[in-house]
Amino acid sequence: MNYKKVLGAVSAALMIVIAITLILVSGAWAASNFKTLHGFTGGNDGRDPSGALIFDQAGNLYSTTQGGGSGSGTIFELTPNQDGSWTETVLYSFAGGEDGARPFASLIFDSAGNLYGTTYEGGKDGAGTIFELSPNQDGSWTETVLHSFNRADGGGPTAGLVFDSEGNLYGPTTQGGEQGAGTIFQLTPNSNGSWTESVIHSFNGKDGSYPDHGGLIFDADGNLYGTANAGGADGYGVVFKLTPNANGTWTEAVLHNFTGANDGGGPESTLIFDKSGNLYGTTRDGGAHRVGVAFELTPKTGGTWTETVLHQFTGGKDGAAPYEGVIFDQAGNLYGTAEKGGNLSACGSQGCGVVFKLAPNSKGGWSETVLHAFADHPGAFPNGALIFDGSGNLYGTTEGIFYRFGSVFEITP
Repeated sequence: MNYKKVLGAVSAALMIVIAITLILVSGAWAASNFKTLHGFTGGNDGRDPSGALIFDQAGNLYSTTQGGGSGSGTIFELTPNQDGSWTETVLYSFAGGEDGARPFASLIFDSAGNLYGTTYEGGKDGAGTIFELSPNQDGSWTETVLHSFNRADGGGPTAGLVFDSEGNLYGPTTQGGEQGAGTIFQLTPNSNGSWTESVIHSFNGKDGSYPDHGGLIFDADGNLYGTANAGGADGYGVVFKLTPNANGTWTEAVLHNFTGANDGGGPESTLIFDKSGNLYGTTRDGGAHRVGVAFELTPKTGGTWTETVLHQFTGGKDGAAPYEGVIFDQAGNLYGTAEKGGNLSACGSQGCGVVFKLAPNSKGGWSETVLHAFADHPGAFPNGALIFDGSGNLYGTTEGIFYRFGSVFEITP
C-alpha cells in the first residue's frame, strides 16, 4: 500500500466527470460503459476511498474513505436516484481519537443491518480499532468501538472483517503481535454486549509478515485463508491457511511462498475460491515484469498446493500493481483492478490504473482484456476490489491523486 500517497496532503478541487468507453489493450479492443457515481471533494464528503463497496438489500452502496469528513475519514452511503444519478450521505465522520481514524477497509453487514469495520489508527492507544455502526430510527447512525488495539494484540488493521457461523469476527493486523509482524485476531461477542479479542496467530516473519489490505475467507470446514505481503521463505510474502484445533488454538500452514520472480511477490489481495476448491488472487510485485501477477493455487494430495500464474502484468496498457483480488462472473471469467498502468500518458507516465477481465481460452490459459483505463479524470489508482450487482454491472472505487480525491464508479462490461 502506498502510505505516502494515502497520508499526503493535497489541495482541494472538484472532480471532473467524463466517460471513456473504448480502450485498446494488448491488441484487443474492449468496449464498456463507464460511469462515475460520485467524485469526492476532499471535504465533508470524504476523500481517498480504498475499500471495496457493499450493497444493502435496497441497492444502496456503502464503504469508507481514508480522509475527509472531520479529518480522519468517513463511512458513506450512495443511494440511486430515479434519473440514474446517485446521492452520497456521510453516515459517520471519524474524529481521530478513541473512535478511530483512517478506515482503509471495506465494511460488512450483520443480519440486523449493523455495519462493522476497522480503522488503521486511533483508539485508546492509537493502534487502530474495530467498530460497529448501528442505524437509528431517525436515520442517523451510532458508532461503537468494539476493540482498541494496543500493538501487543495487533495494530494497524487495513483489511475488512469476516463473520463465522457463530457471530465471531476475524481479521488481520499489519502490526503488533509477539514479533511485531502482524496478527490474525478473533473478536467474540459477550452476553453483556461487550466483545473479547483473542490473537489466534502472530506472524514471525518465516511464516509471513505484515498481512495488509487482503481480508480472510473461510472454507466449508471452518479453515481461514489469507495473504501476508512480506516474509516467508524468500521474503516476498505467502498464502496461508489457519486450521482450528479442538482446544481452541489454531495451526498455520503456508500454502505458497512467493519468490518475487515469475510467481509474483507482495500479495495484498483477498482470496476467492472456485467451485473446485482452487484459490485465486493477485500480487502487486514480482512476475516477469516485476509489476505483479494474477495467480491460481490448486490443492494436491498430501496437503501441498501448486501455483499457476494466469497473467503477468507488463506495466503497460494491461496494468500494473494489482493490490486487490479478483471476482468471478457466472461464466467463469475473472475481474479485477490494477492500481497503475493503462494510459501511460497520465499520472506521471505511470498510468492511473485499469479495470481488467481475465477469460479462460481454448489453449488452457487466460486472456486479459482491459475494460477501462483511468486518466485522472474522474478517478485514478483503483486499489479496491470490485463487486457485481444483480444485472452484471461492476462497481469499484479509486483513491485519486494530487488535487483529485477519489471516486466511485460503475462499469457495464
